[in-house]
Amino acid sequence: MLHTVNKSPFQNTTLESCIRFVRSGDVILLIEDGVLAAQAGSAKSALLEEAMQKCEVQALSADLKARALTDLVPGVKITDYNGFVDLVEQHATHSWL
Repeated sequence: MLHTVNKSPFQNTTLESCIRFVRSGDVILLIEDGVLAAQAGSAKSALLEEAMQKCEVQALSADLKARALTDLVPGVKITDYNGFVDLVEQHATHSWL
């Protein structure tokens, strides 16, 4: 399952909800303001570290760039739009709104 999270973890609880439901082999893709969760050393870094115990976490490069995020939680993979399409083709998708 591909889980997309597009909301800031500092403004709502969609990331926490998503993490409760992920399973081994799933992928969380952070897009739009969801990429704010990937910032290393933030109050939400531990959430991603917890998620990465269960599944892979990726962040969309264009959204990272738009928000000037470069220092990411170790283990977060960066993907581009082509990678996003590949993930959608490989997995059933659930969007956390």
